[in-house]
Amino acid sequence: MPNIFNDIHQQTETGGNQSSTTAFILLGFGNLLKLRILLFILFLVIYILALMGNLLIIFLVTVDQHLHTPMYFFLMNLSSLETCYISTILPRMLSSFLTGDRSISVGGCITQYYFFGFFAATECYLLAMMSYDRYLAICKPLHYTSLMTGKLCLQLASTSWTSGLLTNTIITFFMLQLTFCGPNEINHFFCDIYPVSNLSCSNPYFVKLATFVLGLMGTVPPFVLTLASYVCIILTILKIQSKSAQQKAFSTCSSHLIVVTLFYGSIFLVYIVPETVSLKDLHKIFSLFYTVLTPMLNPLIYSLRNREVKEALCRSIRKFSNRVS
Repeated sequence: MPNIFNDIHQQTETGGNQSSTTAFILLGFGNLLKLRILLFILFLVIYILALMGNLLIIFLVTVDQHLHTPMYFFLMNLSSLETCYISTILPRMLSSFLTGDRSISVGGCITQYYFFGFFAATECYLLAMMSYDRYLAICKPLHYTSLMTGKLCLQLASTSWTSGLLTNTIITFFMLQLTFCGPNEINHFFCDIYPVSNLSCSNPYFVKLATFVLGLMGTVPPFVLTLASYVCIILTILKIQSKSAQQKAFSTCSSHLIVVTLFYGSIFLVYIVPETVSLKDLHKIFSLFYTVLTPMLNPLIYSLRNREVKEALCRSIRKFSNRVS
């Protein structure tokens, strides 16, 4: 990962108010040192599956004309995001398992948080836009084509990426004001905002305040929009008389609903459950769900539960086989 914040440590040894800590130690799963190689293999498989699954969806949506619809446009954005998202965390973790080196420079740590926070915030908005798309498709089917235009799709996707970028840029700006001169051990497997700011020698009040306020702005409105969309969707589906029509309507949004539940469920568990000493390991496990497992499971959920994706894959395989033969 490019270290875009190295410059903040060029003054490290100059004294005064500057930081004297140049690196952190990510403890991660240090209590499982005997399983280091096994964990490396496990997370390497997860990483490969996540990359292959998300890149496959990006490829299918790009090349298959049948998938050139708003729903799959947003799905391609989500897969692109998940590819970047998991790549901010797993390569560093894999390197740690393989070499045993758990150190990360302060600049590298803030860089990791910057990209992690950016992609996490963007995903909240993107999932909300996808739920809005499903709301229009199921609750306003006659007006769907005229409402969900290509221009609107681009605007919604751009808003998601821009909102995530702005939100986390502001938080990271305050994070850059911190100085580090004391303990340097982070009891986590990646550089999250609270474990890092708690190590600061300076007052982290503004960092935590900005994180709290912008975190609420970045998660509550998208979550409320997602929740409201699905309430309307469920009420609309229940009004449908035909059971087969109900199942067909629900199948168009069931994959997205599962993804939303996994993502928000694990995030709420991480940031709502008190971070006591006895629950730290539980926090790490919950964090694994939305940082590592969700990016791997999303393409599986969409491909296994989606007939159009499976048909697009079959068409691509047939085209490739015909070219080879």
